[in-house]
Amino acid sequence: MITNISITSVFVKDVDESKAFYIDVLGFEEHTDITIGDGYRWCTVRHPNQPELQVHLTVPGPPFSPEMIEAIRRAQDGGGMNGLGMNVDDCRKTYEDLLSKGVQFINPPEERPYGIEAVARDNSGNWMVLVEPREFGPADFG
Repeated sequence: MITNISITSVFVKDVDESKAFYIDVLGFEEHTDITIGDGYRWCTVRHPNQPELQVHLTVPGPPFSPEMIEAIRRAQDGGGMNGLGMNVDDCRKTYEDLLSKGVQFINPPEERPYGIEAVARDNSGNWMVLVEPREFGPADFG
């Protein structure tokens, strides 16, 4: 029986730069950073409030085909890769804080039926959705 989600992967352009971004800018902490067989690097970070979920930061590479690797890199360069959705306690304050740290935003905080949402990009171009959630139901989508 599946009990929970323990890891998710995010494609990044540079593991060291992304590790620093997730730790220094977003407030995550290092979990694992080791190099194993054939120089493969296994680097994960996690948020202190959710230590059971690791975010694996990885550059596109084998076992993906060269064509897939190139497609992923093109999507990264275009800023079109999915990243993480994260809950925040105050979306407008978090937006201001991250903006002051140089984070690029696609959309500033806006009211949505499910809460206040802002959309940013990490330092590899991946989307980061920040949501200050609130209770909602089908009628809220009118």
